[in-house]
Amino acid sequence: MKVLVEPYNPEWATQFLRLKAELEEILAEVKYICIEHVGSTSVPGLAAKPTIDLSVISEREDVDAAIHALTSEKGRYIYMGEMGIPDRHAFRKFGVAPTRNLYVSVKDCQSIRNQLGVRNICRNNSAIRDAYGKKKLELSQQEWRNVDEYCEAKNEIIGWILERAGMSEDEREQIRRLNEMPET
Repeated sequence: MKVLVEPYNPEWATQFLRLKAELEEILAEVKYICIEHVGSTSVPGLAAKPTIDLSVISEREDVDAAIHALTSEKGRYIYMGEMGIPDRHAFRKFGVAPTRNLYVSVKDCQSIRNQLGVRNICRNNSAIRDAYGKKKLELSQQEWRNVDEYCEAKNEIIGWILERAGMSEDEREQIRRLNEMPET
């Protein structure tokens, strides 16, 4: 399968704001810290899969309430569990536009530090952003068994980006291991 990677689309920022407003309504009775636009669509000028990634950041004790609200009749998200990434709870909503990946992330967990580290350095350093975009476009031209295999192929450049963002070698190694596909 090919992975669709497109040039940056300014509409992604608008789509995030609409989705954030929807989530604020769904989570009106839930305590959380913030809702962040993460992933490549959150970086102006970066090529990306046209999927909006959002993370609701909360304290550990508030995660269950967020899961309940998001999966309620009001939210209608499907809870996918942690999917092998500790403290990052994944949700999907099928058949809606725009396509989105929603996470509830425990404050300061490895996953959210990774997402924010990549996002912030790519927003602030055009050379890093452009190198990442070039690699993503190059990888999108290859055939993959699934999107996870494509994501694993980005490990080297993600490590390079996170090193420049100030993440330690141990933290980068943890992320690399989390991004590896399980042996089959």
